[in-house]
Amino acid sequence: MKLHDLKPAEGSRKERKRLGRGIGSGQGKTAGKGHKGQNARSGGGVRLGFEGGQTPLFRRLPKRGFTNINRKEYAVVNLDALNRFEEGTEVTPELLIETGVVKNERAGIKILANGNVEKKLTVKAHKFSSAAKEAIEAAGGSTEVI
Repeated sequence: MKLHDLKPAEGSRKERKRLGRGIGSGQGKTAGKGHKGQNARSGGGVRLGFEGGQTPLFRRLPKRGFTNINRKEYAVVNLDALNRFEEGTEVTPELLIETGVVKNERAGIKILANGNVEKKLTVKAHKFSSAAKEAIEAAGGSTEVI
């Protein structure tokens, strides 16, 4: 193959519509813009959300509350999910992802006290609820904040 043999893949390139090139072309005269009106003018058209002077939807709906752009979303793990691990295992975020307990780490992993843990485990996570910490330590395990 030589440089002059190169061609784009079939169907990857499209001819552009040639507007305003005579009545016979099908896109002649008004070039697909119709007769007169705001959209027929050069620079015409309306901004996004404009409803012809009627109060736009985004102004009619109530605005409530506040969205914190710095919010951290934690991946939540309940205590009963930790029972799948063997006695004495060191449970880390990597292990939790590997075993499919959580899909991805997000801003970190938080252990919550839903259910109960029956095994002695060393749990390493970014956050613990106070009840979860107590439950893990009551079962003979230990917690470590990363």
